[in-house]
Formats: sequence, C-alpha cells, structure tokens
Amino acid sequence: MIKISVPRGLSSSLGLPGLSAHPCARASGVARLSSRLGIHPMSRSVVITGAAGFVGTSVVARLVTEGRNRVTAVVRRRSSDNCSGYESVCVVDLAASDIDFTFLRRASVVVHLANRAHVRADSPRASMAELRRINVEGTINVARSAAARGVRRFVYVSSIGVNGNLTGESPFRETDPPSPQEPYAHSKWEAEQGLRSVETETGMEVVVIRPPLVYGPDAPGNFGRLLRLVRSGVPLPFGMTRNCRSLIGIDNLVDFVLVCMDHPAASGETFVVSDGEDISTPDLVRRLASSMGRPALLLPIPTRVMTVGASTFGMQDTVQSLLGSLQVDAGKAHRVLNWRPPVHLTLGLHRAAQPSTR
Repeated sequence: MIKISVPRGLSSSLGLPGLSAHPCARASGVARLSSRLGIHPMSRSVVITGAAGFVGTSVVARLVTEGRNRVTAVVRRRSSDNCSGYESVCVVDLAASDIDFTFLRRASVVVHLANRAHVRADSPRASMAELRRINVEGTINVARSAAARGVRRFVYVSSIGVNGNLTGESPFRETDPPSPQEPYAHSKWEAEQGLRSVETETGMEVVVIRPPLVYGPDAPGNFGRLLRLVRSGVPLPFGMTRNCRSLIGIDNLVDFVLVCMDHPAASGETFVVSDGEDISTPDLVRRLASSMGRPALLLPIPTRVMTVGASTFGMQDTVQSLLGSLQVDAGKAHRVLNWRPPVHLTLGLHRAAQPSTR
C-alpha cells in the first residue's frame, strides 16, 4: 500500500476539483437527504477503483472534502503527486488472480468505477474478449474479494448503454429489457448480471447506477470533443438537428453515488439518473457558447446528409450520439431515494464551459 500525501485544497494538478467551493458540496444532496431520513453515518471506510479517472477523481475529492471518510483510491499507475486525506494503491490489472486485496480489509463500501471503454485489438472477437476480461472478470474479482472481506455495500457505475443506444417515444427506465448494442455496453450488462449473482451468493449489497453521458470540466469523450469544437469557433452542422438527450453533470453523479453508498433503500437496486432536464444538441451548443461569451455557429445541414457522411468515414457512433435521441426517466431515484440533482443543467454546463484549471 502506497500512502500519498496531497497538498491542502486538493491540488488541481491531480484532477481533484475543489468541490468545497461548489454549492452542491457546501449543501450537498447527501447532507439534506441524511437529515430528512435520520441517516447520520459516522466515519466510513471507502475504496474507490478507477480513482484516477474523470468520475473517480471527483468522487475521491468529494469524500475527502467531507472529512469523515477513510478513503482508499485504487489506480492503475503510480503517481508522484502528493495528496492528503486518502491512501493510494496501485493495481495494474484487477482481473489478475494474484492481487493483494488487503486494502479491502477494513472497507465498508466499494465504489467500482474501473473499466475500459475502448480496446485496440486485431479483431472484434479479440476486442470483446479483452473488454470481458477487464470489465466483467475484473469487476467480479473485486466484488468477490470485497464480499469475502466483509464489505457491506458495492456501488457499481455501469452505463445507460445497457438499455440501448437510442430512445423513441418513451425514455429508458430500469424496468426496460436490456438491449446493449455496443461491445462496451454488452460487457457492462454482463458485469451487472455477475454482480447480482455475487449478491445472492454472499449477501453483500449491490447498487447499480446507469448514467447517460457525463459532462463537466475536462470531460473526456464526445462531450470533451464537442466542447473543444465550440471553443474553437468553427461552425457546427447541427442547425437542423431535432433530438433530445438526457445528460448528467459530474457534480450530480458524484452526489448520487454518495447517496447510494448509504441509503438503506438503495440496496439491491438499479437506477438510471440524469440532471432532470433534457436538451437538444443545437441547444447544448448554444448554452456552451453562451457560457464562453461567444455566438453559436450552427449550419443548417440535414440530418440525413450527416448520417451518410458518417457512414462513409466510419464515424457512425460519434454522429449518432450527437444526432439521435437518448432520454432517461430518473423517477425511481426520486421516488425511492428522495434524490434531486443539486446542480441545475444550466449551471453545470456553465461550469463545464469554463477554461480548464488543470
């Protein structure tokens, strides 16, 4: 186990945003919920896998900011950065059979974020095999080891891709039959099923969260690419796009993860979550541009033309995520956990559009 010390204030060089400055950190949904329900957990020992990732760094920062948690951050690579408030453990391959899981010994909760979204391989079959090894076998390996060491709850951040890629007239709900379309989503669904088996066999509580696209400052993937395009001032071909998409801001997802760590009613459940307000791609561009203090440049290109062009250049998935509709109904999170996203979509997008401090 490697103990790392980090400068006070959670150095931005670590990618641990100063969430204490955010309204949602000062008056978090978790605190409000705990007060309403009479849930006042004392200190807890939390292990975060995938702690160096976009979501993981924010979860670690939030837990450290609370000041009452013993936090262990599991990462794939050692870092020379200094940090205070948590321990760092380097595990290169969570699917390996010879891992020393002693870092789980005192844990009461595991938040499992470690995963691989894309794998370079010689063939689709080889790619799927590697995704299964990392996302399925690695997840189950951690879960079984956690259960064997008395961990009370295992919070797994899956993907809305388990439900599918696009919605029609109805938004995705937890009760919908799973319909993963991509190898990554297939691997997340298989991991969910494996975790339910571990839950049945061991009694460890499992909570599954299926977020849609997660946005925020320095977000990776499609949102990060869109942000850079808007910032560059290049005209974008979404003037005729008529879609509707659910998103979730990083602060809201972290808030929901923390609720799922403690809330009694979360045990054994699966949740889809969002910011609660859906948005079209053109409106998303307009709001981001406005937050940057620049005009939104949208060209009136027919959707069909862009779809054909995407097929020609092998960019179907990227274009589909910008042109298609994907909505979720987060009503279960509201009903069962009494959770409301603490940060409004407009504020979340404004924060995301600000220049990076990293």
